[in-house]
Amino acid sequence: MGKTSQVKGRRGEIELAGILRDYGYPVQPGRAVSFGAVPDLVGLPGIHCEVKRVERLSVPAAMEQATRDAEKFQDGVPVVFHRRNREKWFCTMRLDDWLEMYGNMNLE
Repeated sequence: MGKTSQVKGRRGEIELAGILRDYGYPVQPGRAVSFGAVPDLVGLPGIHCEVKRVERLSVPAAMEQATRDAEKFQDGVPVVFHRRNREKWFCTMRLDDWLEMYGNMNLE
């Protein structure tokens, strides 16, 4: 990964942490350029955050990384937060995890 990509990724982590804090979540970005030694973001209980700030994202590869890291850190369900330039943030998670979290909602 080149220096420019690292800087863009770090800015994405800081940006997303700020957005989540604005909504009241006590989120903090991990260390800069930690190469997987710490999670990208911490502070969302039960969620392992993998942050991708790229133009072309391989969702399966990003989810594989998030899943591996979630198992490594034992910090929750793997979720990939991602966005491209001048676009809104998205979050991607496995359907079975989503159903586990939200499937028991009373929809009446």
